[in-house]
Amino acid sequence: MRFASWFKNTQYISMSRTLILLHGALGSRYQLLPLKGVLDADLEVLTLDFEGHGERPSERAFSIDLFTENLLELVQAKGLAQVDLFGYSMGGYVALDFAGKHPERVGKVVTLGTKMAWTEAFAAQETQMLDPDRMEAKVPKFAQHLQDAHPANDWKEVVRKTAAMMSALGAGRRLEEADFARIPQEVCLIVGERDRMVGREETEHVARLLPHGRVQVLEDAPHPLEQVELQKLAEVIKGVLA
Repeated sequence: MRFASWFKNTQYISMSRTLILLHGALGSRYQLLPLKGVLDADLEVLTLDFEGHGERPSERAFSIDLFTENLLELVQAKGLAQVDLFGYSMGGYVALDFAGKHPERVGKVVTLGTKMAWTEAFAAQETQMLDPDRMEAKVPKFAQHLQDAHPANDWKEVVRKTAAMMSALGAGRRLEEADFARIPQEVCLIVGERDRMVGREETEHVARLLPHGRVQVLEDAPHPLEQVELQKLAEVIKGVLA
């Protein structure tokens, strides 16, 4: 389904709905503030730092289970009976895990650029690029960006913990087909037309496993959120939640 036809009949969204935005690996809640700014007029929007990211320190190892726990803590602290979720990349994986574990807490789920096919080979390919010393030497501007993005944490430790989490996903600590099949909510899996990390085939496979899953292709969009046209993305999100 193409972008133009997706939200042809988009309706107004009630301000009573709460949408929580979940950031990607190596990111923080600040990664999502531009998108929050576009969505704020129509929704109550919340963001959070997962443990060990941004301004939230942590000594614990990274895992999808931990980040799902962080999300539950936020929902409970805000006294929210039910929320909608948008997750970018790793954040989308957390959203799906949370929806399966706490279905009564979730209305609808939207993901963007979320890797579904975690294998040992893919994890090895990704983690070999997550060497903080090499990153500092080869891409110093990106290393500085990570340092600025995680003021309460050692950015090198963020990278190392992320690599370890990816290795664990590849080794089997991932969502299985039966897990996706148990997610009862309406779920829209968005994949960028130019995303080189997340394939359309793997996304469509998971959509078929979900009882109420569908795929949306975002035209001309790559994987990095910073390069996605946020107005288009926001309209897709609002179209799902309408």
